[in-house]
Amino acid sequence: MNDRPNIGKGLLGGASLAAIPRGVWALGFVSLLMDVSSEMIFALLPVYLVSVMGASMEAVGVVEGVAEATASMVKIVSGGLSDWLGRRKLLAALGYGLAALSKPIFPLAGSVGWVTAARFIDRVGKGIRGAPRDALIADIAPPELRGASFGLRQALDTVGAFVGPLLGVLLMAATANNFRAVFWVAAVPAFLAVALLLAAVDEPAATGARAKKATASAGAPRALGRAFWRTTAIASLFALARFSEAFLVLRAVGLGLPATLAPLVFVTMNLVYALAAYPAGALSDRFDRMGVASVGFFLLIVAELTLGFASNLAVAALGVALWGLHLGLTQGVLSTLVADAAPAEKRGSAFGIFNLASGAASLAASLIAGALWDAFGAQATFLTGAALAALALVGLFAWVRPRGGAALRP
Repeated sequence: MNDRPNIGKGLLGGASLAAIPRGVWALGFVSLLMDVSSEMIFALLPVYLVSVMGASMEAVGVVEGVAEATASMVKIVSGGLSDWLGRRKLLAALGYGLAALSKPIFPLAGSVGWVTAARFIDRVGKGIRGAPRDALIADIAPPELRGASFGLRQALDTVGAFVGPLLGVLLMAATANNFRAVFWVAAVPAFLAVALLLAAVDEPAATGARAKKATASAGAPRALGRAFWRTTAIASLFALARFSEAFLVLRAVGLGLPATLAPLVFVTMNLVYALAAYPAGALSDRFDRMGVASVGFFLLIVAELTLGFASNLAVAALGVALWGLHLGLTQGVLSTLVADAAPAEKRGSAFGIFNLASGAASLAASLIAGALWDAFGAQATFLTGAALAALALVGLFAWVRPRGGAALRP
C-alpha cells in the first residue's frame, strides 16, 4: 500500500513545481551555471587529452576516475562537518568557489599533469559542496515534495550539462578549434554561480539545532539505519557499472563522429537526462521510489548493450540517449532515498558516506573501463558494464526488496 500523500495535480504533481521552495530553485540554478562551465571543458577534455596532448586511453581513465573519486572522498568530510557546524551554505559556497578558481588552470595547462591537477582541484571543490548542498535541499524541501525537489535540482543541473557542451561546439566552430579559448570562456559562468549562491540561498535556522543534536548523538554507523546502508550498497554496485561518460564520447568518435562535434554526445545525453529527472522525482513522491530506480537500472543495461554492439553513429546516439534516460530515473531518486533514510541531524554525513562509496566504485569503474578498452576494445568495455548493471538490478530485488516487493522506506 502506498502511504505517500497526494500532492499536486496530475500524474506528475504539476502544482508541486510551483510549491518547491525558492532556495531549492536557487540551488538548481547555481548547479546549472557551474555545469555550463564544467561541461564546456569536460566535454572537450577527452579529445583534447588524446589528440592534442597525446594521452593514452588508460590515462583518460585514470584522470577521470581519480577526479571523481577525489570528489567523493572529500564529500564524507564536508558532509560530517556540515552536520557539526550547522553551516551547510558556508561549505557549499567554499566548494563552488574552489571549483570556479580551478577553471583558469585548464587553458593555462601545458601537460597532462597540469590538466590532472586542475581536475583534482575542481573535484575537491565538488566534493566540498556536494554533501552539504544535498543536505541543505533535504532541510529546505517539505517531505512530501522531497523527490520533486531533488528531481528539479538534478534537472536544472543537467540543463547546464547539455548547454555547456552545446556552447562548446559553437565556440569550437567560432574559434577554429581553439580549445584554450573555449576553456577561458567557460570560467565565466562558474564565477556567476558562486555569486548567485551567496545572494539567493538562505540557510534554514533549524540546521544549527540539528547540528547540535548531531554532535551529542552517537556517531556509530548503525545510527544511520539499515535502509541507508542498503541503499548505499546497491548504489555503489550500480556505480561500478556506470563508468565515466568520457568513454561515450570516445565511442562516438571511434564510430566516425568528428572531434569538433564530440560535445554533442554530452548534449544528447544530458538533454534526455534533464527532461527525465524532474518527472522521475515527482513520480517517486507519488509511487514507489525503488520501482522508478529499478527501471533506470534496467535502462543502463540496455544502453550499454546498445553502445557495445553499435556499428554506426545512429545506434550509438540511441545508446547515449538511453544512458541519459537511465541517469534521469536514478540519480535524483537515489539521493531522495538517502534523505528519506537518514536522520535529519545526520544528513550531511549520510550524503558524504553515500557519495564516498559511489565515488570509490566510479574510480574502479573508470580504471577498469580504460584498461579493458586498451586491451580488448570498446565492445568488451560496454558489455562488462552491462553485466555489472544486471548484477546491481538483481541485488536491488533480492536484497532491497526482500519482503513481498515492499518499497524501501526508513
